[in-house]
Amino acid sequence: MTYCVGLMLNEGMVFMSDTRTNAGVDNISTFRKMFSWDVDGDRSITLMTAGNLATTQAVVSLLEERSKAAQDRNPSILQAETMFQVATLVGDTLKEVISDHAMEGQRADSGFNATILVGGQIKGGDHRLFLIYPEGNFIEASADTPFLQIGETKYGRPILVRAFDPDMSFDAAVKLLLVSFDSTIKANLGVDLPLDVRVYQADTLSTAQEFRIEADDPYYNEISDGWGGALREAFGKLPDFDLGKTAGRG
Repeated sequence: MTYCVGLMLNEGMVFMSDTRTNAGVDNISTFRKMFSWDVDGDRSITLMTAGNLATTQAVVSLLEERSKAAQDRNPSILQAETMFQVATLVGDTLKEVISDHAMEGQRADSGFNATILVGGQIKGGDHRLFLIYPEGNFIEASADTPFLQIGETKYGRPILVRAFDPDMSFDAAVKLLLVSFDSTIKANLGVDLPLDVRVYQADTLSTAQEFRIEADDPYYNEISDGWGGALREAFGKLPDFDLGKTAGRG
């Protein structure tokens, strides 16, 4: 399984993905799920993948090859003029790969399914974030939905819903994502460290800051232990249920 999140902040974007893949409890591996294309002064694009590993690797490979081969550069992820065009290109490529592998043409066979987050900024436009479905269509993050998730989303979503603020700093956003990922990791063996992170400052059109958080990272462990302790303390402060009053609850 996988967990990836993209946050849309007023000052930019933060992306985080885990690196665990598994095909059963006895076949667990580490694979990168975050990829990027940067042209200084022109664009910074980040892509994260979830789903069938062969499908996602084929999509990324095609996007890479078509950005290098002269005859395939139009369209390519480095030639697209807007982030909407990038999302359309990625969606078309995903649909193409699934179609090539599936037995029934354009139908997105569940065995080859994948979802993709792609976000960034191209010169002349705003920073934008999209979630692309196996059929090639997509939705865009907005003020009402300022973050998007793919993969094992349910365990880490509550903290994002309660604590996200588009005015928060990059430092606070990384902390928020680490809490979200820690909650997911604790609940699902299919998600685990290392975690890949990219931070993009809006309107810089330069390479985003990128780093990896390993399992022995002291800050991650401080966040993990601190969040668990804070939850237990908050739970302890809530009033206990009174079984003696159940008769009046009818």
